Amino acid sequence: MENEFVEIALYQLCSSLDYKENLEKIERAAQKVSQKKVKYLFLPECFYSMSNGLKPTPYLVEQGNEHFKHISDIAKKNEIYLLAGSVAYKKDNQVINRALNFAPDGSLIDFYDKIHLFSCDLNNKAINESDIYTPGSTPKIIEVDKLKIGLGICFDVRFPEMGRDYSANGANLLTYSSAFTVPTGKAHWHTLLKARAIENQAFVVAAAQWGEHNERIRTYGHSLVVDPWGEVLLDAKEGEGLHFTTLNLSRVNEVRKSVKVFS
Repeated sequence: MENEFVEIALYQLCSSLDYKENLEKIERAAQKVSQKKVKYLFLPECFYSMSNGLKPTPYLVEQGNEHFKHISDIAKKNEIYLLAGSVAYKKDNQVINRALNFAPDGSLIDFYDKIHLFSCDLNNKAINESDIYTPGSTPKIIEVDKLKIGLGICFDVRFPEMGRDYSANGANLLTYSSAFTVPTGKAHWHTLLKARAIENQAFVVAAAQWGEHNERIRTYGHSLVVDPWGEVLLDAKEGEGLHFTTLNLSRVNEVRKSVKVFS
């Protein structure tokens, strides 16, 4: 089978509450991606504004508002796909953890609302996303050129049935934009993402937050790209930064023909 190579970029950052500061970083990253003639930039969870987990950010994205336009404009100005990153999104009287996906012309391809909300109590510090967000209910696959992407956000990675449904419906890539805490990241991050790649025989792309965002939130980093055999193609480790890697999409069919887990 002829190889099909696709180059992608991931941006690992330490988002603050200040959306302007975050946008400046993402804009610089997008410019570099465009200069390298790479078409796809994956962003992490809560890239636009990171709250302290007790209440929503005041900078809520809504369809067509200034915050929505700021993000759309980055895709349009740099003529790239801006993929998988999530924002606090206002819909009616609800706040949703929504992954937005923009095309190079700035149009919205589709969105995904996080279904499985994070709930954790470690070292006497509880974080419950349900205090802020209303959960979504609908899994989403988007098609972007040769990429057929099953969308997930962070805690979704712990629910293998979701990835299985995506791969059974033709996804060749699963993405989990994330803001994993340090304790759970050290314990489970690599294992979970490699498992999702191996069991679904698909690429897994997980752009992640890293660092100390405020007095309550500290995240693990280690943005990962894993191939359908479970090989880690990219580990961003610690620190903010833009990272590139190449996917050979033919590996999906090669692996699925080698180890037959789909009927």
